[in-house]
Amino acid sequence: MADVISISDKFKLFTEQWSPKIIAQMNDNHFKIVKIQGEFIWHAHPDTDEVFLVIDGELRMEFRDRSVKVTFGEMIVVPAGVEHKPVAERECQILMIEKAGTVNVGEVKESEQKPSQGEWI
Repeated sequence: MADVISISDKFKLFTEQWSPKIIAQMNDNHFKIVKIQGEFIWHAHPDTDEVFLVIDGELRMEFRDRSVKVTFGEMIVVPAGVEHKPVAERECQILMIEKAGTVNVGEVKESEQKPSQGEWI
């Protein structure tokens, strides 16, 4: 059964940052929302592309050779295997689309960031 999902209502259900929440699934892909502030870790996802759509705020996506600013209503697709690091000076709300089961830290084994595939809300 198809139901309407209010992204803004879903963002009201949590306050923690860097903790992706799954709000929908389409085929083998999860739609995740996340609040971020500060810097994440350098990582890559060898088997899947990753989409970041900024819902509120501003994201800076760091790559080893450049930095890209992504603002409200804009998105960026990070190709599989490309090392990247999301950064937000102030809290930023993001919708991410990635293959179901993708772990937020990629294949990084030791990190201060808690590995997560996301949890359903």
